[in-house]
Amino acid sequence: MPNYEFQCQNCRKKYSLHLSVKEREARKYKCPKCGSKKSQPVFGGFFAKTSKKS
Repeated sequence: MPNYEFQCQNCRKKYSLHLSVKEREARKYKCPKCGSKKSQPVFGGFFAKTSKKS
């Protein structure tokens, strides 16, 4: 599951969540501090995790 970063438009807190693509597209997330659903995606780093050893 990808890790997405957001910033709440209500309290300005930045937070990250592990969401499926469907959950993110359906906007099924809210700020853990104030509970607002008004959050904007923040561009963060990219981390890929695989099960294969190289």
